[in-house]
Amino acid sequence: MKTEIRSTTVLCVRRDGKVVMGADGQVTMGHEVVKTSARKLRRLYNDRIMAGFAGSTADAFSLFARFESKLEQFNGNLSRAVVELAKEWRTDKVLRHLEALLLVADVKNTYIVSGNGDVIEPDEGVAAVGSGGPFALAAATALLKNTKLSARQIAEEAMAIAARICIFTNDQVNYEELG
Repeated sequence: MKTEIRSTTVLCVRRDGKVVMGADGQVTMGHEVVKTSARKLRRLYNDRIMAGFAGSTADAFSLFARFESKLEQFNGNLSRAVVELAKEWRTDKVLRHLEALLLVADVKNTYIVSGNGDVIEPDEGVAAVGSGGPFALAAATALLKNTKLSARQIAEEAMAIAARICIFTNDQVNYEELG
């Protein structure tokens, strides 16, 4: 029987030329919390790109390595790198079995990348993945539309709300910021 490992909540918020990504530290296996301080965010390509993952940790590390090589191959062009990663992820016999989602951003673009070949660019200045993603996304969207809070403040408040609601999300959050 396969034990399902759940991780995480990753949120990206854009406002006023800033982009902030936050990810909680909780990893669960079945009904047990096995780690509370996992780092699920990475800065890539000379610290110009942020990436976060949700899903299987080992799979995510494989994807980070592939994604980093795509960024190098396309000289940091995020749009081209995510499209090429998604194509490879969908068609490669080994990669297509990976269970993870990537949320990536630079100062101009945000993308959600999946193993189904999806490359989704959100309509608004907010995106989220993972078990607590819908909670963080709803909170951040409301805060973005109804407050003057900064991108960082919105990310912090939305992640705190997700941590209170989602049992697979905790309040030990790491943040990265660009812009």
